[in-house]
Amino acid sequence: MKKWKYSVLSLMMMGMSATSMAAPQELDQVVMTVNDGVILQSDVNAMLKTVHLNAAEEHQQLPPNDILRQQVMDKLIMENLQIQQAKQLGIRIDDSQLDQAIADVAKQRGMTVDQLRQTLAKAGISYPMFREQMRNDMLASEARTVIVRKRVNILPQEVDALAKQMAKQTQQNVQYNISQIQIRVDEDADKAARDKAKQEAEDIVAQLKKGADFSQLAYRYSKGPKALKGGEWGWMNKEEMPTIFADQIQNNGKDAIIGPFRSGVGYHILKINDVKGMPSVSVVEVKARHILIKPSVILSDAAAKKELEQIRQRIISGKQSFAAAAKAYSQDPGSAANGGELGWQVPDMYAPAFKDKVETLPVDKISEPFKSAFGWHIVEVKGRRKVDRTDAAMKNRAAQILFNRKFNEEAQTWLQELRAGAYIEQMNKVNND
Repeated sequence: MKKWKYSVLSLMMMGMSATSMAAPQELDQVVMTVNDGVILQSDVNAMLKTVHLNAAEEHQQLPPNDILRQQVMDKLIMENLQIQQAKQLGIRIDDSQLDQAIADVAKQRGMTVDQLRQTLAKAGISYPMFREQMRNDMLASEARTVIVRKRVNILPQEVDALAKQMAKQTQQNVQYNISQIQIRVDEDADKAARDKAKQEAEDIVAQLKKGADFSQLAYRYSKGPKALKGGEWGWMNKEEMPTIFADQIQNNGKDAIIGPFRSGVGYHILKINDVKGMPSVSVVEVKARHILIKPSVILSDAAAKKELEQIRQRIISGKQSFAAAAKAYSQDPGSAANGGELGWQVPDMYAPAFKDKVETLPVDKISEPFKSAFGWHIVEVKGRRKVDRTDAAMKNRAAQILFNRKFNEEAQTWLQELRAGAYIEQMNKVNND
């Protein structure tokens, strides 16, 4: 569930859809058609009233009435268009999602839901009107997210470049304790000698990845200047170590094995024994598998849950394996073909309901059916592990920065295109409340 961070009054500034307003009043007539939707005079009046209340609360000066009315109309039009998109995509916000969003709003205001209702009543805003506007805003937001996300393209090179730039800013005072194994080969050596040295270096790396002791291998194989110290170079920052070492270390953290890589004197293998001055990021990854059943026009919400309960019972009783059931029934095309396997993932990658389940579910236990924004799931956690994700965290942060930047740019472009392609007709003059 998203956190909806709005003030109570500013929530109502987002626009009042014609389908969500209170009972018609004397001036409740159609003032604008937007494709197959309409905006009523009461929508405009309600928003104008709320804008004035909000401005008084924030001690803000409003523009002249003609400009303000146009701003209100523009906002109502854009909300109406986005809700139409949400309906075309089949996006729905059920009452449980809506209740949670309203509870979050109340919590952000430091009050209970009942206190929020009282505050709205004092502002002349009915609670049913507020609920429907929250639902409409969530629908518009979900439609915008689904559509614009597909338009955002981030190249791996962009992420790497930004991550390196960010790493330089955070690594100025970082020190590394490193060790090296050097396999010497003359610069003018023939191909056979170079290939032999490279193969020897690769064999050493393979041993290290299986848990071999670095210092012992350094004593045995290294021809570098620190060979008699087990290859250990001690503590230094990147400016103090050979440039070729600094270039290879990049954002790697403690215990990383780097190489083999080539220089003029041969092949090198590095190990980062420890790091000082750089925040490390350690995360718990979860290996899970799931089965998803989506409610539809044909399959009701209750029926989807019941079907999943029956599938779970067949798995638990041994009549069908989890993998076979996932391939046969799961409606998640990305995992169904692999028996529902999701691989090793950080729980934060999942939707909130799914994240909560994989974080708390005991290993090798199949959950009861639960609902997320995608439908009904059962999930089984196959394992958990703690991993160093310092480098990945830097790249994830860089990717998120790039995504947010491009998403905001694309969102504006999409909204302009949506407006340009819409049929909009003013039916009656907009009156001030």
